[in-house]
Amino acid sequence: MITHQPNPTYLPSEARYQDMPYKRCGKSGIQLPRLSLGLWQNFGEVDTFSNAQAMVHKAFDLGINHFDLANNYGPPYGSAESTFGKILKQGLAPYRDELLISSKAGYDMWPGPFGIGGSRKYLLASCDQSLKRTGLEYFDVFYSHRFDPDTPLEETMQALDTIVRSGRALYVGISNYSAEQTQQAIAILNDLGTPLLVHQPRYNMFDRWIEDGLTDVLTDNGVGSVVFSPLAQGFLTNKYLRGIPEGSRASRAEQIHLSADHITQDKIAKVQQLNEIAIERNQSLAQLALAWVLQPQAVTSAIIGASRVEQIEDCVTALNNLHFSPEQLANIDQILAG
Repeated sequence: MITHQPNPTYLPSEARYQDMPYKRCGKSGIQLPRLSLGLWQNFGEVDTFSNAQAMVHKAFDLGINHFDLANNYGPPYGSAESTFGKILKQGLAPYRDELLISSKAGYDMWPGPFGIGGSRKYLLASCDQSLKRTGLEYFDVFYSHRFDPDTPLEETMQALDTIVRSGRALYVGISNYSAEQTQQAIAILNDLGTPLLVHQPRYNMFDRWIEDGLTDVLTDNGVGSVVFSPLAQGFLTNKYLRGIPEGSRASRAEQIHLSADHITQDKIAKVQQLNEIAIERNQSLAQLALAWVLQPQAVTSAIIGASRVEQIEDCVTALNNLHFSPEQLANIDQILAG
């Protein structure tokens, strides 16, 4: 087994808060960086630890102080949390109070009926396991990762309330809840005295479902949002401008979130037109897509994924140009609706 020696030489950039813009999360006192780093992929046991560590360090150097985890991130399940725990232990721990660290539970994690869903038993046990893997005393935010139709919503929200009151987390969030489910969750949590801080939905140029009611619910109730998959699993990058390149995520049979079936000639044509707008703005297609998802008032931050340091640097450059003219936004809408 490979052991990792402490890295006392890591000192974050003194300019880490100089250029990163932050936005208030709903009506709370929390301010989040406009870009956050997700550890869904490339931080598992199968990945290179030194690269994972370098990416977290670079993100923090650039002002990204929000790191997003879940119990089943890896692979294998749990290993992304273990990797992040090692990164903390080997140099980042002295800066814990500058970090906002979140994790989630809801999807399958271990065998049997108590290893999935929204029950009190699953959420509390999963939170305890996640804290142990990361070595943390508490999470800043703990999420119900998905709505569970087989568990009363009151039970799921009461479990989140217990997680805060027991000191396991400071705030609670929900992810992948519909507008109606979110409204109900907000009401229950308000009655319990643990208000909902944040919702984490999927949102990108090709998946705009949150615009059909959810953003209104969040804005009206003072809840922030941290959107994931802003680049549509890499489809909204230069990689797919000429189709599906060999070795890309969409070409791999084991991928279930971005498959070749989803990449139609119509979508490729739209990506090519969007790239023309990006060129006019002196941005890459990825930078355009990131800037675009940050436009709605309800969107507090967007979660980026990365496989190397350079991708994080490229994404952060998008923040240099977040302004869109009305004509550009109308043109984008026309392309996407075509």
